[in-house]
Amino acid sequence: MSDRDGIFAGDDPFAIARSWLAEAEKSEINDPNAIALSTVDANGLPNARMVLLKEIEADAFVFYTNYGSAKAQEIDSAGKAAFVMHWKSLRRQIRVRGTVTREDGPQADEYYASRSLKSRLGAWASEQSQPLSSRASLMAKVTALGLQHGTNPPRPPFWGGYRIAPVEIEFWADGAFRLHDRFRWTRNDPSQNWTVTRLNP
Repeated sequence: MSDRDGIFAGDDPFAIARSWLAEAEKSEINDPNAIALSTVDANGLPNARMVLLKEIEADAFVFYTNYGSAKAQEIDSAGKAAFVMHWKSLRRQIRVRGTVTREDGPQADEYYASRSLKSRLGAWASEQSQPLSSRASLMAKVTALGLQHGTNPPRPPFWGGYRIAPVEIEFWADGAFRLHDRFRWTRNDPSQNWTVTRLNP
């Protein structure tokens, strides 16, 4: 497209996303990699929450969580999810929709090992999304698991990653008088080429 230049230029949407994130890392005060992840439950009722995006791969977006959490159960049931990444400092956002698969192999092990010890023990201790009697009981559990697992706990079998393979990515940038710039990249499945369309603001 002749008018898709500047921050929108390029033939690889994942490269554009990595470029925008790199810019945001210089200007966002906290968590420039935060995404609002959306899923649906068994009744089709939407759910949204903030999670941290940990990698933009050549063809997918990856984050990590407890597989017993509400989001994980909803993802496993539907096999699909969406997210939006918004940067107030840049006045830009990226919207993604796609299919989801688990990342529970060596890549998940490597990421888990890179976390602080307390975060690794916290992953063991938290029954994410389940009722909790008190914070004190959670901290006691963390302490007990620290004694059990030592300073190098293995990745819990119920904790790992999810890889979102997009069928749609939209890049949005603020424009004067609310005449924003929007470009939507679409494909029916990851084996196909992208189609790029400029959208009305």
